[in-house]
Amino acid sequence: MLAVNHTTLVPNLEFKKLATDEQIERTAKALEANNIHVLIAENGADAKDKFFELIPDGAEVFLGASVTLETLGIKDEIDKSGRFDSIRPKMFAMNRETQGREIRKLGGAPDFAAGSVHAVTEDGHVLIASNTGSQLSPYASSAGKVIWVVGAQKIVKDLNEGFRRIQEYCYPLEDVHMHQLYNMGTGVNKILIVNREIRPNRITMIILKEEVGF
Repeated sequence: MLAVNHTTLVPNLEFKKLATDEQIERTAKALEANNIHVLIAENGADAKDKFFELIPDGAEVFLGASVTLETLGIKDEIDKSGRFDSIRPKMFAMNRETQGREIRKLGGAPDFAAGSVHAVTEDGHVLIASNTGSQLSPYASSAGKVIWVVGAQKIVKDLNEGFRRIQEYCYPLEDVHMHQLYNMGTGVNKILIVNREIRPNRITMIILKEEVGF
């Protein structure tokens, strides 16, 4: 599926539908059982408030590329407010050819890593797809703490439906998004599946009862 020309991709709108309150509650309980703490936000402003309650001023923060965080104004607050030690602007200002090692180390083990995910199953599993994989290592293990902000349309029944959501919905939309921004496509080159977090209080997911992001 990854070789399909981007002009032919049509997102499957089945995966745009918001989860019900019952589905959200069931998913939250399953995530908590897998050691992923869940906060429920009623709207975007509530989600943003909850996000910044989790990060102290001056904290080192690595943001994964995320339409969700951009839409909610979280990305600009992290990068431009001066309240936080934001890693991505530092990385983008460095020379990839001469400072590749420094860039890798800078983004490799942040105190906080934040972004979104592409699917959350009702039985408590999380899927994150990536073109480069740059955000996957911090999410999987190397970040001190992880915060994900997730629109309720990303809740799916199980892992199989999660993979379908990535291929049939997220990938077409992200491919168009990348062409608009950089005149280049994307690919589902790497997928992280989080079944359970073993370190207490490391991962928090904020589930927003609105559609946001892909």
